[in-house]
Amino acid sequence: MNADAPRAVRAGEELDVARLASFMGVLSVAVEQFPKGHSNLTYLVRSGDREYVLRRPPFGSKVKSAHDMGREARILQKLHPVFPLAPRVVSVCDDVSVLGAPFYLMERVRGVILRGPAPRDLSLSPGQVRAMCDALVSTLAALHAVDWRAAGLEGKPEGYVRRQVEGWTKRWHDAQTDPVPDVDAIARWLAERIPAERGAAFIHNDYKYDNIVLDPSDTARVVGVLDWEMSTVGDPLMDLGTAVGYWIEEGDSEPSKAFAFGPTFLPGSFSRAEFVDRYGKLSGRDVSGMLFYYCFAQFKLAVIAQQIYKRYVEGLTKDERFAGMIAGVQIVARAAVEAAARGSF
Repeated sequence: MNADAPRAVRAGEELDVARLASFMGVLSVAVEQFPKGHSNLTYLVRSGDREYVLRRPPFGSKVKSAHDMGREARILQKLHPVFPLAPRVVSVCDDVSVLGAPFYLMERVRGVILRGPAPRDLSLSPGQVRAMCDALVSTLAALHAVDWRAAGLEGKPEGYVRRQVEGWTKRWHDAQTDPVPDVDAIARWLAERIPAERGAAFIHNDYKYDNIVLDPSDTARVVGVLDWEMSTVGDPLMDLGTAVGYWIEEGDSEPSKAFAFGPTFLPGSFSRAEFVDRYGKLSGRDVSGMLFYYCFAQFKLAVIAQQIYKRYVEGLTKDERFAGMIAGVQIVARAAVEAAARGSF
């Protein structure tokens, strides 16, 4: 759990604390940085006894649509009243003269965030792990049950799946630095198998353990859902596919386990099939044909890792965590190709 404690700000990612304090209307602020996350940057801002979380785009990013702070903040402002697990936004700043980029401040959600294959300083029985898995699925189903039209949330659900396949294929070609034949192969496989739409819901699009905040006294209770930068209105099975795309099982390859974003293969964990089946029962949705959505999730994850790696290669970030991202691209693309070949996720 200590892995999520805020730390000193990384070199090159410092904020102008004087300008920030002036924007907030306070005399001074103390700023630390949450060390995890690979996309937008997240900071802890303290002013007296008040704590806020600040989100801003990464330094040097050229992928503007993926880091639209105003959009992310507007979504949370509409979503929080109908889905309180989304954080409450305190203020939004579009004036780039303050910190060099748009940003927003939100209330801090305190709790446990589980990252990596094995949680630190936390012992969970198989029964607790199973209850935790059920809480994750239940929260996803609850999000998809939100009346997004009544909440004023917007999107273009018609043709969503096709746009995603075509859009992420273009992003792959734009970000590619090294030949990775498996990415090209799964892109072709997806383009040939785009399914009909299965309805529309408000979807998170990056739903995994390390975007979920759990109650420290009861890890079967979700108290917050973070990182809404890719959320939109679209096919809910794409969101479910993302969740199971991140869900590494005990029988998966060792490289896949090493690249895991959460402790999804602890004793007692759901399998991917159980995750999908439970979601289907809770939501009442048809969850057949999930192989396509799983493979797309792996493909998208490979492209995201490639975008991050390209920033490192071009010297736009000095974050050494990104130096080995090309291995992640290869691992998840291989998982997708193998799943497509065997016909099951």
